[in-house]
Order: sequence, then structure tokens, then C-alpha cells
Amino acid sequence: MGGIRVTYYTDPACPWSWAAEPAFARLSVEFPGAVALTFVMGGFARETGPPEEAALRVLDAAAASGMPVDARGWLAAPPRSSYPACIAVKAAGEQGLDGPYLRLLREGLMTGGRALDTPETLIEAARGVAGLDVARFATDVRSDAIVEAFGGDLERTRALLGPDGRLPAVEVDGARLGELTPQAMSGAVRAAGGESRELPGLDAVLARGGRMATAELAAACGLPGPSAAAALWAAALELRVRPERIAGGGVLWSAT
Repeated sequence: MGGIRVTYYTDPACPWSWAAEPAFARLSVEFPGAVALTFVMGGFARETGPPEEAALRVLDAAAASGMPVDARGWLAAPPRSSYPACIAVKAAGEQGLDGPYLRLLREGLMTGGRALDTPETLIEAARGVAGLDVARFATDVRSDAIVEAFGGDLERTRALLGPDGRLPAVEVDGARLGELTPQAMSGAVRAAGGESRELPGLDAVLARGGRMATAELAAACGLPGPSAAAALWAAALELRVRPERIAGGGVLWSAT
């Protein structure tokens, strides 16, 4: 595990955390093995306001970041609370798989039209995480110890952000990051002593597995957005990558 501590205060249903995914895509390839990433779950007890307001927040985050969304699920049936999803991330963390599981939930909430706000839907989603013991996860997600661990995360989040603070937030070796852009994240880790690696190409990033948006791949490879999009569609014509169009706009890419 790396020596530079990055603490990420976040929530699976937070649209601005989805918008910050390009910064973490860059972090994972520029400083491999140098960073110890800890997830602290914030969460909201219940959704307030009409569904249109929740969908508008999702669309605003997408417009600012270039991350794909399908806001129809937020209009039809937004999650009633993100607490169950946060608890589920803590349960996946017992197996060291909180990062992959959190990513899966983000994709489901932001691009898949899924509310993911009950134990049953969260346990079913866990089947999509390679290496996760689903039976153990199903026990952990209902355990008092995991609920208490999430309660600790809520206290840490409130202490940092205050009662009306908004997620996400990042600390690098205890220093609060001012903005969650790839450039700001990279600069903060370098300032903390991280040594940059040469950024890989698109094929190398996708070969690591999973699906990634154009904005994430552009950040990870240090490419302008239009250049990344053009290169990805060229690779798709050569059957090297697989595009999955999101109904609300945008694409998620994976290796063939």
C-alpha cells in the first residue's frame, strides 16, 4: 500500500462524485502503488424535494464533467436514501473491494436507472464484483458492526463539512483539496511526494478491465476530450474497444 494518504468523502448516489471520476482515473495510472485511498461514506438519510430537482443535479454534474448519465431513473424512482448503499460499500470494504463495488453502484445509479436502495438490490449488485464473496457480503451488509462503521464515517464527514456541507471532498495527507479535477489531484499528490509515471495509452488503460467514460480515459491518458473521443471511435472501428451508449447521452468503453 502506498505512503500518500488520500481520504475521499463521498456517497454512491452523489452526482458530483460521479463527476469526479476522471480525477481518480488519472490518480490510478499516474501514481500506481503510491497512494493509500480510503473511502469515507457521507450519505443522505432521505431524498428531499421533487424528483425533477434530483434529476437536474445529475444533469448539471454531467454537463460540467462530461460523464455520461441517464437521468430517467432519478425522475421515475430516485433512491429514497443512500444510507443502504453506503453501508453496502462498507461491507464490501471488509473484503478489500469497496472501490470496485462503489464504482459498480455509481454506474447503476447514474447510467443504469437503478435506485439501489434496498439490501436485496445491493446484494444482487454485489454479484458483479469479481472476487467478492457474496454470501459473506450478504451477512456483513446486515451486521451491526458495519452499521456502526458507517456511523463513524458520517461523524467524520459532518466534522469536516459541517451539517450543510456538500460532498464530495478529498484530503491528501490531511490537506483539503480545493477542487476535484485531474490536474488538482495530480498536483496535490506530487506535492505530497508522489512520483508521476508516464501516462499510458487508451488500450493499456482499458486493458485493466471495467468500463470507463470518454472523460475518464481522456484524463487518464492526458488527452484533450475530442482527441480521446476520436481515438476511441477509431479503435471501435478496428474492434479493439467496445462502446456502450448511455440512453441519456455519452458512452462507456470497455476492451474487447
